[in-house]
Amino acid sequence: MGLAITVGMLASVAGDDEGVAYYRRQFTALAGALEAAGVVGYDEPERVARGLQRPHVSSFPYSFLHYLRRAYARVKAGMEVTPVDAAGLAADDGLVEDEAMMFSSHLLCHSDAEGYYVPVDFSEPLFLEDPAVSGGGMIGSSQRLLGELREIAPALGIALAADGSLADDEAARLAEVDDGAPLFREHIVWLTLHEACRASVASGAAIVFN
Repeated sequence: MGLAITVGMLASVAGDDEGVAYYRRQFTALAGALEAAGVVGYDEPERVARGLQRPHVSSFPYSFLHYLRRAYARVKAGMEVTPVDAAGLAADDGLVEDEAMMFSSHLLCHSDAEGYYVPVDFSEPLFLEDPAVSGGGMIGSSQRLLGELREIAPALGIALAADGSLADDEAARLAEVDDGAPLFREHIVWLTLHEACRASVASGAAIVFN
């Protein structure tokens, strides 16, 4: 099994009555918990327009996310992002933990396996105490996650336009990265999250880790 990243979950489970009912309850609880925390403006849409995301990998092994988190922590520490194996990843656990304990990164302060990013711009990740909100109550902003992805792109060898956008040809290059290429895990996760953020902001739908 792996981590799937979905934008437009209600449309994704359309036809599955139990699935639709479940996620409607989840999104209602999420919106209520956000409002209670003073965050307004989120209302999960029933449908999301097609074509908002370019080709990418929609799911990947859970461990891949940690490679991108390591990259973020190294960038924040002013260190080069070098390709590593599992042992090298573990060697930087302390660095990632130190950065996460700043409680400022939307990439780091989020569940590894479930939870949401919502298309509302708030500065720091939320830690909601509502047990009905999956992901341990950790909620990120799609806009802020997108900003963090753009911040680390140069260190990953990802070329962005002057306005921070990702051109179609660069997105296509990342989508075709070979397994085993330097930083391939980081590139896979970066592109998946980048496209999810773009679609989330454009549609008003949450990014769902599932």
